[in-house]
Amino acid sequence: MNKDSKRREALLYHAKPTPGKIQVVPTKKYATQRDLSLAYSPGVAEPCLEIAKDVNNVYKYTAKGNLVAVISNGTAVLGLGDIGPEASKPVMEGKGLLFKIFADIDVFDIEVDTKNIEEFIQTVKNIAPTFGGINLEDIKAPESFEIERRLVEELNIPVMHDDQHGTAIISSAALINALELAEKKAEDVKMVVSGAGSAAIACADLYMLLGVKLENILMFNSKGLLTKNNPALSELQLKFAKDMEPISLGEALVGADVFLGLSSGDIMSADMLLGMAENPIVFAMANPNPEIDYNLAIQTRKDVIMATGRSDHPNQVNNVLGFPYIFRGALDVRATKINEAMKMAAVQALALLAKESVPEQVNVAYGATKLVFGKEYIIPKPFDPRLISIVAPAVAKAAMDSGVALNPITDWAKYEEDLLERLGNDNKMLRMISNKAKMDPKRIVFAEAEHLDVLKAAQIVLEEGVAIPILLGNKEIISELKGELGFDADVEIIDPKDKAEDGRRKRFAETYFESRKRRGIALYDAQRLMRERNYFAAMMINTGEADGLVTGHTRSYATVLKPMLQLVGKAPGASIVATTNMMMTARGPMFLSDTAVNIDPTAEELAKIALMTAKTARMFGVEPVIAMVSYSNFGSSSNPKANKVREAVAYLHEHHPDLIVDGEIQSDFALNPELLKEKFPFSTLVGKKVNILIFPNLDAANITYKLLKELNKVESIGPIMMGMSKPVHIFQLGAGVEEMVNMATIAVLDAQEKGKRKK
Repeated sequence: MNKDSKRREALLYHAKPTPGKIQVVPTKKYATQRDLSLAYSPGVAEPCLEIAKDVNNVYKYTAKGNLVAVISNGTAVLGLGDIGPEASKPVMEGKGLLFKIFADIDVFDIEVDTKNIEEFIQTVKNIAPTFGGINLEDIKAPESFEIERRLVEELNIPVMHDDQHGTAIISSAALINALELAEKKAEDVKMVVSGAGSAAIACADLYMLLGVKLENILMFNSKGLLTKNNPALSELQLKFAKDMEPISLGEALVGADVFLGLSSGDIMSADMLLGMAENPIVFAMANPNPEIDYNLAIQTRKDVIMATGRSDHPNQVNNVLGFPYIFRGALDVRATKINEAMKMAAVQALALLAKESVPEQVNVAYGATKLVFGKEYIIPKPFDPRLISIVAPAVAKAAMDSGVALNPITDWAKYEEDLLERLGNDNKMLRMISNKAKMDPKRIVFAEAEHLDVLKAAQIVLEEGVAIPILLGNKEIISELKGELGFDADVEIIDPKDKAEDGRRKRFAETYFESRKRRGIALYDAQRLMRERNYFAAMMINTGEADGLVTGHTRSYATVLKPMLQLVGKAPGASIVATTNMMMTARGPMFLSDTAVNIDPTAEELAKIALMTAKTARMFGVEPVIAMVSYSNFGSSSNPKANKVREAVAYLHEHHPDLIVDGEIQSDFALNPELLKEKFPFSTLVGKKVNILIFPNLDAANITYKLLKELNKVESIGPIMMGMSKPVHIFQLGAGVEEMVNMATIAVLDAQEKGKRKK
């Protein structure tokens, strides 16, 4: 995509369908006059009076306890500098989005039109009663230090400037583990810091709490080493200034144990790295280009332990590992501030988490066989679902121990359970599967590339690094549409009807004829069918000229499925094929099967569909908990439709006793743990969170997933094809661009998985 196209896409993302990235959503019923009379006048008077009696009741009756203000004056926005409060608003909304998806914290973004410290402080103090916490963002140094210091002192709610402390907290956790691997002690190391802004100073301050000595830190700004005789230094920078003659960065790095970079890209050479001590620790965190390129560093020194700010290298120092969970813990105990003890608790929790066994879900997300504590894994990954239940409680406990918690937690097991429940609606799975696809992109055929939406989907997967698209269709039409989209990348375009494809068509037709000549296919028929895109695409993956295919945007599912079954066929050992839809629900990902293929499966087929769905769930790092749903509960009906579900469950219990599955059961009992425990305490699903629903017929499954998608706006990925020998995935008729992107991503994951089995 060219620069203009990227700019247009970014602007459209923020503008459509609704301007901005956040909105206010009611949390109470409002359908009737009675509801409205409780929400507003006269009923609203009662909580007002209770709060007037005791101001702490504001946490009981309002959203204050889960509401954070993200506040900026736009003086230091990302890499854009002083662009003003209005121009900073998209960034602040983005920060609000991160708070919500990672920790279920609501946010109002506040842009303040002043550069005056006193005016800014007074504005924040005046609006503070609205909020449970204040996240200061993108305020330039040194003003940011004074603003934060004053607000921490003068307000009784948690305040943190994430630009300063976020990087400090995450990199401190990385430093603890890097020092352990390097077999060095904090108090002994010599450290060089490139950068003297708010983040660098906050990092150095926190490192000193870990034991690094001030006299062992050499700090540089863009002008060189900070020295005592430099009148331009701020008071905070003077703390790190040395009483010595200036030396170069290269000279300072000779014999150094640790390099911290929060400055500019490519300022550290290979020779400088070679001059460092044994087992050097290099945190090169300039973005987008680190102070030294990651690949250059690891090629130069095999013993280097390295972290960057980039997601495409190991050990990303990402602030999202910290601020959502620090505020979560602080809010949940109603902390009056975020103090050093709470920050250090977050540091220690992150450092320890990196040493724990990594859930399969995280391995899946990062395309790793098994992430293990070591040089390439010294801090947790941002997609680790344990972060909220590890970091937030550590911060909450530290707040209680340090005496700043007004609402102490007593039942920690219940608290951690509640935290995990908050993660259900944030679509982490989508980000995880996209990330895994990017680790090993595959060649995916888009069989209907003449259609604008299909071409858009192909463009997105290419630009995101998810897949390498192969476009099938009329070359002239596709080229014209590519021009409209600004899709200027050089991708393979194949027209199955083109004379240039005569040789390939002939080869495909002969191969197809040989496989079907005793099943009613003549050579002439095979040659004719190879002019059709779906047949041609299927033969491309059969011959290894592509790794997977996606199709079905303009045709009914059954019409597209037929050639796929004829040409590609079932996987070895598979007696049926089926589909599942992964629904991104408020309780987390749910797999619904069979949504597209088997109209009225037998008991044996239902059992096989359950087993295939369990296998698919595991591919995404989800441990299956299966409910076989029906209109009946555990024998309450003797109708054959209920009996077949019961027989399928009996088969699975006998032949797959390790699989967590039960039924027949009505869907409300399957999804409501309290109801299930009360009425059917004997069920193997009691105390477990169901994540797979196997429906008794196609009607029920297809209707359910489409109702969820349209009425509740639940994101659906699928139908995901199960039981095919090759990665073939068929869109539902009229699928949107996002759905097609998701399906192409699934095709890549499927190809990765099938590739593993061949090895």
